[in-house]
Amino acid sequence: MTVSECINWLVEYGMKTGLVNGEDKIYTTNRIMEALRLDAIEEGAGDIPIERERLDDVLGIILENAIKTGIIEDGITERDLFDTKIMGLLTPMPSTVIAKFNELKAKDTKAATDYFYKLSGDCNYIRTNRVKKDMKWKTASIYGDIDITINLSKPEKDPRAIAAAKLMKQSGYPACQLCFENEGYAGRTNHPARQNLRIIPITMNNEDWGFQYSPYVYYNEHCIILNRKHTPMKIDRATFVKLLDFVEQFPHYILGSNADLPIVGGSILTHDHFQGGNYEFAMARAEIEKELHFKDFDDVEAGIVKWPMSVIRLTCADKSRLIELADMILKNWRVYTDEKAFVFAETDGEKHNTITPIARMKEGRFQLDLVLRNNITTKEHPLGVYHPHSELHHIKKENIGLIEVMGCAILPARLKKELAEIKEILISGKEIEEDSPLYQHAPWVKEIREKYDIFNEENTSKIIRDEVGKVFVKVLEDAGVYKYNEEGRKAFMRFIESVK
Repeated sequence: MTVSECINWLVEYGMKTGLVNGEDKIYTTNRIMEALRLDAIEEGAGDIPIERERLDDVLGIILENAIKTGIIEDGITERDLFDTKIMGLLTPMPSTVIAKFNELKAKDTKAATDYFYKLSGDCNYIRTNRVKKDMKWKTASIYGDIDITINLSKPEKDPRAIAAAKLMKQSGYPACQLCFENEGYAGRTNHPARQNLRIIPITMNNEDWGFQYSPYVYYNEHCIILNRKHTPMKIDRATFVKLLDFVEQFPHYILGSNADLPIVGGSILTHDHFQGGNYEFAMARAEIEKELHFKDFDDVEAGIVKWPMSVIRLTCADKSRLIELADMILKNWRVYTDEKAFVFAETDGEKHNTITPIARMKEGRFQLDLVLRNNITTKEHPLGVYHPHSELHHIKKENIGLIEVMGCAILPARLKKELAEIKEILISGKEIEEDSPLYQHAPWVKEIREKYDIFNEENTSKIIRDEVGKVFVKVLEDAGVYKYNEEGRKAFMRFIESVK
């Protein structure tokens, strides 16, 4: 395809998907021409079908032309910045998107989110073709089927861009990647372009928040709800109000929050935000293993969830009652110490106890899952006692945040190559050399060999996937404050009995 054909294809694609109004065809064409420094183009859109799956092919031709003509340099970061700029020219103005969303929401909330989710994919903010590269499977466990994902959708770090970023003057705008100021931002070497990002204003607890989707969609309709103000994460009574306000407005979605302390929190603690979506995680399907009763809260169903982490589930038709009880549990947990169970609320002035909360609607009633977290460290476990222990770091070393707490592993991209090489080693019967990057997996590979008799092309991939899943279940068990055994459950009940 010629560059002219690519431009015409993009405009036709924009009109077909609803990004571009027919009356804006010439205007949009001229904007793209300007970005490509063209004075004129020829007619015709080539012979590539106008469909979402072919968008990257067309953008790829445009990028090659931009590199050839000196508009951009050749590099992963430069390419992402420029193709986002091009797609931003197809994306409707924020006011148009907001008006359409609110018009649909007044009649049907799901229709509104369906529209917004489709738009976020059509404009390539959600890079669907990259997300499809993620490796995903389910692993059976005593807690239910756990989701496993090897994340391949985040762009690689370009060494040249990394070097250039070190030389750049540091900018405080936007203050972080979750700020409203990202909407329409051109980006730079050390900050992604966001010309195709759109944010829907919503209200929770009488505060201004924004609704957007994650560009990496780890699960169906993975959304991010962000505070209009750049303010730190904080778990308190107001958190429960906001979560329940949201699921009342969007009953087909869940919403949860990362914890507000390092190690047990998410990757961004400096900007208050939540994550949710239209997906049922394994934790939501997990059953109640023990019913609980809290004094003066007979109207609230409560119980300990059969889950590797320590989860209290509360269900009630009256959200104000859930908020009151959840706040009472949080306040008690913040100051709770049980030396016998190695739970310390504070050491050397550093606070350790917090909660990862998740809200949903369940059969017309409000439901909150409160996951007890503690970020204490020791010499033996410098990254955290309730964090994946060192023998599991060959699979998962990073913090266990909200998504993983709910039963969806997000594993590093390096595993795609490493697991493929491990497959060949298992089939061939070879040993892993000590100087090999795979040597960190050697004890695990030895365990796998001892468990199975035969390794061949037909069965080894499944064996490896099952064993990766089992490692992730151990990761969640390490992250659980109270272990899923008799001693752990007795300690859990000591805390429950202390709540008042």
